[in-house]
Amino acid sequence: MKPGSIVSVVAIALAIGVGLFFNAGPSHAPQTSFVLLDGSQKTTADMKGKVTLVNFWATSCTSCVDEMPKIIATHDKYKAKGFDTLAIAMSYDPPSYVVNFSQTRKLPFNVAIDNTGNVAKAWGDVKLTPTTYLVNKRGQIVKRYVGIPDFKELHLLIESLLAEA
Repeated sequence: MKPGSIVSVVAIALAIGVGLFFNAGPSHAPQTSFVLLDGSQKTTADMKGKVTLVNFWATSCTSCVDEMPKIIATHDKYKAKGFDTLAIAMSYDPPSYVVNFSQTRKLPFNVAIDNTGNVAKAWGDVKLTPTTYLVNKRGQIVKRYVGIPDFKELHLLIESLLAEA
């Protein structure tokens, strides 16, 4: 085998291995609890039975602010069909900013503040915002978006997950 061919075979094998690693199928959402703005708590277990969009964001993140109207529209479009949304503000986001943003934008879904950073760490050590997860009715993460999702694609995936038994 020629040296160039060996490199090609190794590159292809590596690409297949990485593809299998990252597309190994759904994994269960980590068992975490969230402190909501009203002081109540919600856990990952509370998501079971619903398709849930979990969005890590920050008020200082321009992409997060830009995507929020689309997240609101998505929530409103599917909430009556068994869909829920949880927005989790990053630990570095001042709580007063999160409360103000939530109230002035009239966010129609639960908003939590990850004061310690433990929730972001548990969900794959989230550092970049926005990072969004789509969780199926069985509590499995079926998709992770880093950056603003393609909302047309997201809506199709939500619809297929809502149709599952």
